Amino acid sequence: MKTESIEVLLVEDNPADAEHTRTVLEDVKMIGGFHIVGDGVEALDFLHHRGEFRHVPRPDLILLDLNLPRMDGRELLAEIKAADALKDIPVVVLTWSSTQEDILRTYHLQASAYLTKPVDVEQFLRVAGSVGEYWTANIKLPPKTVSG
Repeated sequence: MKTESIEVLLVEDNPADAEHTRTVLEDVKMIGGFHIVGDGVEALDFLHHRGEFRHVPRPDLILLDLNLPRMDGRELLAEIKAADALKDIPVVVLTWSSTQEDILRTYHLQASAYLTKPVDVEQFLRVAGSVGEYWTANIKLPPKTVSG
């Protein structure tokens, strides 16, 4: 059983989905910090500690929507996995898209998992909760390192 809490970064532009996810993950005891950004550009600033994100912790897990403004999730995933300082952070895609093209492309870009958001709010809450429980209780994450 894990004893160390983890930091989670949610990259989500839909405020309702972000709030549902936050609500569910706040109940997961091993989540130490939960951070939300609304697009891929903000996510890169967060991950590289730029601007307003100079003092944020490095996330241990990224939950990523694909359809984002400014830089979409597919582009962001490619950037994360190409950066030596970031590529070991697990990225779970949590999106409305269920197209085979998106599923194949994100796994090709080294996503750790791909989950389709259910339309029903109760099912969405169960899926988000199961993600938090799975990644905090069952998975060994890479050791925390300083990214730049």
